[in-house]
Amino acid sequence: MVTLVVGLWGLINKESFAQEKISGIGTDPMLLFTFLGFILALLSLMGCVGALRENMCLLRNFSAVVLVLVVAQVLAVVVLYSLQGQIEDYLHSGMLAAMVRYQDDLDLRFITDEIQTGLQCCGADTYRDWGINVYFNCSAPGVQACGVPPSCCIDPLENGTVWNSQCGVGAQKLDEFSAQSVIFLGGCMGSISRWIEQHSGVIVTVVIILLGVQILTMFITAHLLLKIRWNVFNNRILFNISIVNAKCRPKCESI
Repeated sequence: MVTLVVGLWGLINKESFAQEKISGIGTDPMLLFTFLGFILALLSLMGCVGALRENMCLLRNFSAVVLVLVVAQVLAVVVLYSLQGQIEDYLHSGMLAAMVRYQDDLDLRFITDEIQTGLQCCGADTYRDWGINVYFNCSAPGVQACGVPPSCCIDPLENGTVWNSQCGVGAQKLDEFSAQSVIFLGGCMGSISRWIEQHSGVIVTVVIILLGVQILTMFITAHLLLKIRWNVFNNRILFNISIVNAKCRPKCESI
């Protein structure tokens, strides 16, 4: 349900259902979160119905899918831990690529703005990184030349309700002392690294709890399946005994 809510939040926040954007919704990455959340919700429903109705088919399918998810998550954790340096390089390259295509891709713009606003950062390593964008480059002919996006601004709303898209104009021309009162100076890669270090304990705890709950769910499902099989076996034995007794009763009464 959390995954589904995140996907829907992204679609609504980006106004993806607006008439002028509906044609590109098929390539919207938030649609993947929505679809994944819907599938996981159906999986949970399958487990609930299977347990309530004691349906062995549903419980077997539920247990098999959960096992696949657990294996995939464990492999993902191992890969992320063993390739930390390469992943950091990929993130850095991805951040720069997103900055280059900032004006041309609404999805990348949304993600970049959310990162910069949430982590209070600007650019990959420094606010001057925005010079790689053709619109924010100091040689650009437009009004945004030598500027940064409004998500870099300390107060992009400026006590209003709508972002002031001009709040970062000319920020790259300023020295750090002058710019620090207008925009965030630090790059997002450093902010991401610090955030991970500060919350590493929480992240590890959440991962262990999630994996533990899923593994416990598999054991509970296996125990329930065993119990259902045992009940079915006992019921068959009782049924056979009742049939034998019914057949033998007339003979016993005559004797």
